[in-house]
This record gives sequence, structure tokens and C-alpha cells, in this order.
Amino acid sequence: MKKITILFVTFIILLSCVSQENNNINENNESTFKFSTWITANIDKSDEDYKKEFRSYLEAGIDEILINTLTDPILLERLAILAKNEGLKVHAWIMAMNRPDDTIALKNPEWYAVSKEGKSCFDTRPYVDYYQWLCPNREESRNHILGLVEGLSKVEGIESVHLDYIRYSDVYLPIGLLPKYNLVQETELPEYDFCYCDVCVSKFEDIHNKNPLDSKNTSIDMEWKNFRLNSIRNIVNDAYTIVSQNEKKLTAAVFPYPEMADHMVRQRWDKWTIDEVYPMIYHGFYNEELNWIGYATKQGVDDVQDNMIINTGLYLPDFNSADELKQAIILAKENGAQGVAFYEGPGLTEDFKKVIIEVKQELN
Repeated sequence: MKKITILFVTFIILLSCVSQENNNINENNESTFKFSTWITANIDKSDEDYKKEFRSYLEAGIDEILINTLTDPILLERLAILAKNEGLKVHAWIMAMNRPDDTIALKNPEWYAVSKEGKSCFDTRPYVDYYQWLCPNREESRNHILGLVEGLSKVEGIESVHLDYIRYSDVYLPIGLLPKYNLVQETELPEYDFCYCDVCVSKFEDIHNKNPLDSKNTSIDMEWKNFRLNSIRNIVNDAYTIVSQNEKKLTAAVFPYPEMADHMVRQRWDKWTIDEVYPMIYHGFYNEELNWIGYATKQGVDDVQDNMIINTGLYLPDFNSADELKQAIILAKENGAQGVAFYEGPGLTEDFKKVIIEVKQELN
């Protein structure tokens, strides 16, 4: 009887190991741990040049590309066909709440987010010139963003609409970037705290019977904070409904893990209705070591509890060697990510490409 029990236990252990390996393999015997890269399109680039670029990504082990076409659905359709013919999956990458040089939005100054100082992103831009944030609660600006999402979601051949800048402007910059702007941010500074436009304040007052501008310390006013977290969540959830109607997925580039995103940019992505997220775990931005990539990945994985897929975003200039990149990929996988994404495609050196192929072969 004891021998039978030992044999049974051994069988279960072996079965468990096989099952764990198969978690990384799909029904077509392909690795389900995917490799992605963000790229920015150039309308003047020829089809032949794009074919070469896409082929080079595929040969380097890349499975999918996230393309920023500045919300141009015609350009997206052209590139989606070329990329799919080379064997790549395509996602439509869109800058959502931050709409720099948006010709339609610029005709409507009232659409822009307003700081606690009372200054509009229309003409007073926090940190950098390309920060032109729209209000998430004004009906016209919301509809504009969702209309762009809908246009992209109708393009044949794409996997998802991929939201970026789906948040407020940075209340706190990553610590590694502060010296660049000669800033010290130990508290919430009014010039970087958004949105206090008339529409947002009025909607908040309707719910809570108080004006956030009357608060002695808005940084600890949880109702005001949650109002803004929910304002972004509502846009994401509406976008999810739209893309689903067009039989596409919704994905997003987000800050490293939900609690951190909440604190820094009013983005609580574990509360969203969304298919996949790509947390930008750019360790160099935060003066962190490589092992932080595993920590931040696990924080997000634990928070979402299988409600969405997590793909760890890696910032290529942060890596001093291909070996470091390999360690980062392994850390992401070991801590529950189902893929990694590289920012951005042109930064994939030959050494980086070799290590991606090497890791991919090991996973298979």
C-alpha cells in the first residue's frame, strides 16, 4: 500500500511539473510568453522599408508591435497589413488624455485640464511642452478621445487599441527625473495637481456637497482623489465597450504598479475593465536596481488577481548589457508577467536581439 502511495505522489508531482511547463505553451505549440515593442510610425517611410523593419523584429523574436500612428486609421491600416504579412500582431497605440498638438482639441481651449493654480494645459504646460492634458469629465473632450479610440478599433487586422497617457499629469515625477527639471517634490504642488476646471469641481460638488478648492489639504481628501481615479476608470471602461463592439481588445501602458500609479498620476489600473496592461517598469527612472523589476511586476500581478494580463514594460536605455536585459526578462516572467515589451523598437541592438532569441528558445 505504501509503494502505491509513493508512486501516486510521484506521478502527481511529475504531472504538476509538466502542467507548469505547458502554461507557457499554447495549442499551436508556441510560447505564450510574448515579446513586444513600441514603435512610432513615419508616414513618409516606404512599404519596403517597413517590411524590412518588421522582418527584423520577427527575426529577433518579437511577436507583436504597438504602433503610434498619431491616431491616423489610414496609416494604421497600411502598416497593419504589412506587419501581419511579416508574421507580427499589431496594436494601435494612442496617446489618450495627453493630446499634444491635437488640431481639433486646440480649437476648443475649454477642453483642457486646469491645475489647482487655475492654469489651463491649453497654454500653461506642466514640465514639458508636449504635456497638453484634456479634462476627463467634460463631455466634449471625453467624446473626442473615445471617438479616436472608436476610429482605431474599426481598423481591420489589429489586436487592440492600446491606451497610453491614460491618466492625469504627473503629480510626482519619477525620482530619477527630478534633477533634470531641477525639482523637489515632497508634497503635492498646486501647479502639477489637476483637474480643477469648472466641470470637474461642479460634478464633484453634486456628489459630495463640497468644493475641493475649499479644502485645507486636498492631498488627504480621499473623496476628491477617488473622484479623479474614477474619472479615468470611467473613460477606460467606456473605451472597453467601444472596442469590444468592434471585436478588438483594450490594452494600456500604465505606471509600474497600481498603488504607485495611484500616488503619482491618479491611475488605479487594477480597478479597470481591460484585457491587458503593460506596466512601464523603467527601473532607471526610479533609481532602482534590476530586482525591482521583479518586485513591481509581482505587485501588479497580485493586485489584478487574474482579471487581466500583465506584460512588463522595459526601457532599453536603462540596460548596460544584454545580460542585464536577459535578467530583467527572467525576473518579469518569474514574477507572473505573461510577456515583456521594449521601449522602443529602434533601440533593439544586435546584442539585445540575440538575447531575446536566446530567452525565447529557453522558454520553448
